[in-house]
Amino acid sequence: MSAFPISRRQLLVAASGAVAAPLAFAQTWPTRPVRLVVAGPAGGSADLVARLVSEPLSKELGQPVIVDNRPGAAGAIAVGELLQAQRDGHTLLVGVNSLVSEIPHIVKLRWDMFKEVRPLAELARGGLVLVGHPSAPGKDLKELVAYAKANPGKLNYASYSPGTLSHVLGLQLNQAAGIQLVHVGYKGSTPALADVMGNHVPLMFDGLATSLPLLKGGKIKAYAVSSPQRAPQLPDVPTFREAGYPQLDALGWMGLWSTPDAPAAAQQRVREATLKVLSDAGVRTRMLDTGFEAGSPRTTEEMAKVLKTDYDRVGGVLQSINFKPE
Repeated sequence: MSAFPISRRQLLVAASGAVAAPLAFAQTWPTRPVRLVVAGPAGGSADLVARLVSEPLSKELGQPVIVDNRPGAAGAIAVGELLQAQRDGHTLLVGVNSLVSEIPHIVKLRWDMFKEVRPLAELARGGLVLVGHPSAPGKDLKELVAYAKANPGKLNYASYSPGTLSHVLGLQLNQAAGIQLVHVGYKGSTPALADVMGNHVPLMFDGLATSLPLLKGGKIKAYAVSSPQRAPQLPDVPTFREAGYPQLDALGWMGLWSTPDAPAAAQQRVREATLKVLSDAGVRTRMLDTGFEAGSPRTTEEMAKVLKTDYDRVGGVLQSINFKPE
């Protein structure tokens, strides 16, 4: 027993101090500019979303929010930049969910992504769209599948990178429809779309953000979207579920990430400020213009659960074709 007994009043004072400390930290944080490390090049999807939210987020946090593009190595360079930075919440990552759910299946990383990064907020979301050259077979998915069944192995489809959802959805369509689309992997949407427009590869599973301008210009056509509901930007394009392939339900989302060991109060402040930004009608409208919908207010725990489900799904499909990481 202690020679100096602690009174009930002292315990209450200590407890109130423990509660007040994080609150005071949250009120004074950030103390310098916040850096958004973007897992993608300037002009890419992650960059567009980061720049869309950076200015209103700066107003909410009371400090400049700086966009820092670190493309390359399937997002691993950006993740490394986050992990090497001071763990005080002033450096955050903007990147797609595939950094956790897909990339570990594709590239041999030196980190366990489920332990090294933590999703704070879902910034934007959207499904993939199966697009094709205007002369590609079929006016809709039913006719395309019929042609593919009659001509096994004669239709190619592009992905923006082997092992990603853009690749996996084609494999799932093959399995679900009993067809043999042949995969052609690229390094990014831009070169893949260029070959689709040139009719070198007739089909591609792509993100709406990069395909939308070409769809509006009539340079490519759309068969179906992977989102559970029709994309607001393409109200006449059915979902894969509507077309009879619920297996292809899939949403990609852009997240704002931190390291788990950043101060909890800083993480919470960033999350609350971000959700406020995303609730703004003007931000939501501009998000639609980029090809995304504003992210949902899912909790970190809910996002982590979805990441694990998607990780297992992608891994199972890739294992079925003996896909090996680089």
